[in-house]
Amino acid sequence: MAYKAPVRDLTFVLNEVLEVERHSNQPGLADVSPDLIGQILEEGAKFAEQVIAPLNRIGDQEGCKWDAGRVTGPTGWKDAYRQMVEAGWVGLSSEAEHGGQGMPAIVGMAFGQFTAAASPAFSMYPGLTHGCYEALNANGSEEQKALYCPKLATGEWGGTMNLTEPQCGTDLGLIRTKAVPNGDGSYSITGQKIWISSGEHDFTDNIIHLVLARIEGAPEGIKGISLFVVPKSFAGEDGSVGDRNEGVQCAGLEHKMGIHGNATCVMAYENAKGWLVGQENKGMAAMFVMMNEARLGTGLQGLSIGTAAYQAAVEFARDRVQGRSLTGPKNPEGPADPIIVHPDVRRMLLEAKAFVEGGQAFILWTALQADLQKSEDEATAVKARDYMGLITPVLKAYLTDKGFHVASLAMQVHGGSGYTEHFPASQYLRDARITMIYEGANGIQALDLVGRKLPANGGRAIMTWFGEIDGFVSENAGNEAIKPFVDGLADAKKKLQEATMWLMQNGMQNPDNAGAASTDYLNVFGLTALAYMWAQMAKAAQAKIDGGSDDPFYANKLATGRYFVERILPDAGAHLAKLKTGADVLMSVPAEAF
Repeated sequence: MAYKAPVRDLTFVLNEVLEVERHSNQPGLADVSPDLIGQILEEGAKFAEQVIAPLNRIGDQEGCKWDAGRVTGPTGWKDAYRQMVEAGWVGLSSEAEHGGQGMPAIVGMAFGQFTAAASPAFSMYPGLTHGCYEALNANGSEEQKALYCPKLATGEWGGTMNLTEPQCGTDLGLIRTKAVPNGDGSYSITGQKIWISSGEHDFTDNIIHLVLARIEGAPEGIKGISLFVVPKSFAGEDGSVGDRNEGVQCAGLEHKMGIHGNATCVMAYENAKGWLVGQENKGMAAMFVMMNEARLGTGLQGLSIGTAAYQAAVEFARDRVQGRSLTGPKNPEGPADPIIVHPDVRRMLLEAKAFVEGGQAFILWTALQADLQKSEDEATAVKARDYMGLITPVLKAYLTDKGFHVASLAMQVHGGSGYTEHFPASQYLRDARITMIYEGANGIQALDLVGRKLPANGGRAIMTWFGEIDGFVSENAGNEAIKPFVDGLADAKKKLQEATMWLMQNGMQNPDNAGAASTDYLNVFGLTALAYMWAQMAKAAQAKIDGGSDDPFYANKLATGRYFVERILPDAGAHLAKLKTGADVLMSVPAEAF
């Protein structure tokens, strides 16, 4: 099976649904025309399909090799990474002043869907590097930015984030890695970090680690965490690679269920030399730049794996001959019909297609908000920032849950063949599973949503979101052609509003109610978000049909959207009913009864 980048689907969303060109008055979006978007995505698709995708299976089979602290990647990966750097793809959304292409986030997130689908493990190397670049560019000193940003922007050097330790994952207040001032502005960093993606490899001459640590005497918990830049090798002012930072070592590789091609490292720091990024004890705020980018990237990764898995399932369903159609033979010349004629196979394929295409739009809509945060119009910027805070945990959790679900559906379509390593379904399922865990497990994302994001600024973000949906529903209430989409969206929003009110009334009086409701609440939110995306896509597709287009793309888009509205969106009611049962049934069972 050969991965095919969904260029048409994404250009439809960018140019016809979101109409990116309407935002040409916003910073970074002035020169982003439909023609330019098309050219970038067409070339990006070729690179993903021809250079990256063929390496995916190799990476799964070979994995990475560790030898005395040195790590080598799978066959062909180093050369593919070099090609990616030389072609400028790593720096697509990095600032031009640092050697990047200066494209907005929405273009970078579109291309990112291609690379993450072609090989999720490979895409993590440039993805984490870009996150490291963004964090340093936002929080580093002028000297640090001058030293590291040009190399990170282009991908010439790699970048990582070092958070987790053996005794702490999500609860970063338990960090033990310590930082001792050296008296010359630098610090000695000592501690162990685990599960560090891309922590050591042979793709780049240098790797820049962002490390959370506690300066001696700092307050306990989160309030005493600082952020440090710790290079694998010291950097010369001219951008050259200097002496090795001997205190930085890769102590081994994790043996994982999936994403074998990415080097997931145990990193040992023993009096490694590092420099403070930002202010003392403000490390979490600084690292959140990279953490939030990683959460969006993880949502994108989960969705993109689902995209590739769906494509493989469609190809298999067209080729696999088994049984006869319930309404008579569809392949009378053959011994049986292709399984794509069977209703339940179509159910699985359409469920996958509806999630994938809705998720693609959700990612790009969110990426547009990331760009609008930079608006010179204060109201536009505030609204976009509010949305980014509110939507990030939803996008990460919902799209990784559904990406894995799609990969599971794809395996089911493959039947017994999918359970073997002769077909790609197994790798997609294994690779997708980690996305629900890392960058904050999905249950933590749900807690973040109900505990922090909903009440922020007096609930301003969610009220703005409700207002935007109400505006769309009101504006399109008379459009009979898309009535099912508008009505479905209105009903989903009503359920989300009811769930929000229930949380406000019951969560504060008993925090366990909020915790017990959080995952179901996130699912109602995710369904409402996809309903909004599908309503917008339906409106754009119907307008093309009404304008005389006979391109089957638009009719097919509407048919897929109808499946979402009729067969998936009703799940919002079930989640709402479960949410309103509260914490009693969960917390009444004593711990020893499990």
